[in-house]
This record gives sequence, structure tokens and C-alpha cells, in this order.
Amino acid sequence: MATGLEAHAMIRLSDGPMTWVATGDSITQAALHTHGARGWVEHLHERVRWQLCRLTDVVVNTGVCAWGAVDVLASHDRLIGRFDPDVLSVSLGTNDCLAGEEGLREFRDAMRRIITGAVPRTQVVVHTPVLASSSDRERRAALPLYCQAVRDIAKDTGALLVDHEAHWLEHHGTADPIAWLDDPAHPNAAGHLHMANHTLRVMGLGELDPL
Repeated sequence: MATGLEAHAMIRLSDGPMTWVATGDSITQAALHTHGARGWVEHLHERVRWQLCRLTDVVVNTGVCAWGAVDVLASHDRLIGRFDPDVLSVSLGTNDCLAGEEGLREFRDAMRRIITGAVPRTQVVVHTPVLASSSDRERRAALPLYCQAVRDIAKDTGALLVDHEAHWLEHHGTADPIAWLDDPAHPNAAGHLHMANHTLRVMGLGELDPL
């Protein structure tokens, strides 16, 4: 069904049903920290399958708590390949950054291999991690470097970039983003909603209709 957004969508919407796969860590999985509210992938599901009337599309969430890019790469077929996605979303870096600058090369390599392992017709979307709270920034001191690595990978591979770090910085500035967090690193329900709407805007799919 036509939605009126097709001409502006960065993600190309086919006339037939599409398969969307979102892989990543606990923030993608939306484990625990939403306290029963929807995570950002569930919001994406609502927008795509209901609000855009793409009723026979399939949205699959294969995020795994505590995983990084190397883990996802090792399980590429399980988490991504078997679904043959039309759209692949990859959101990693929050756990990877704990390895510091020394882990950047391994992160970049794994991310590139995840992306290039997708079939040629797959539209790939990569996400920078969200901000951590001030209480966690020493532990995750390398997080901005991993965000920049994601930007570089998007530029090099042609993947669509959803820059959550930049969006959160635009909103919060130097203030602690605790209003959007449930703990020092995991978004709460409000944070997930902002992640979803920012992702949808970048994809050219509008925003969630208000309830």
C-alpha cells in the first residue's frame, strides 16, 4: 500500500513484503531496562508494519545482551544470514568500547565483515552508540572513538548512518543524559522512543504517530 513517504525514503520500500533484521547488543534486544515498555526495534516494528500499512513485512530482532561485533560476526548466519534480510540494522559499540583504543581495529574489521557478509540487495543501516552517563564515561572513555569508527565504516561501505551520539549531544549538550537512561549505559523507555524516532527520520520513514 502506498504511504506517501516512498519518494523521500532513504530506505527503498518495495511493493512486496520485506524482511527487516536488527542485530546488536542489549540496547537492540531491549532487555530489562525498558521495564515492560517497547524498545526501539519494537517501535520500528509498529511504524513499519502497522502505521505504514506494510502488514506482511517481517521485523526480526536478533540483539544479544553483552555482545559485541566479534560475537555477532561469529554468529552471522544465525543472527542475520538465515533471514535473508532486505534491510539490516547493525547497532554495536557500547560493549566493544570497553576494550579501549586497542580494540578499535578488531571492531572495525568485524563490523565491515558483518556488513559485507550481507547479500548485495540488502540495505544496511549502522548506528553509533548512544551516550553513556557521566558516571560511566571513565569506564567507556573510548566510546567516542567507536562512534567515529561507525561513521567511517558507513562512509566507506555506503551504509546508511543513524548517528545517535550526535542526536543525543544535540539534545543534551554537556548535561548528563540521565533522563533518557535507565542506568549509566542503557536507555530507558524514553531513550528508546527517541532512538526509534531518530532512526525512522534518518530512514525517511517519518516518526511514530502519537498515541
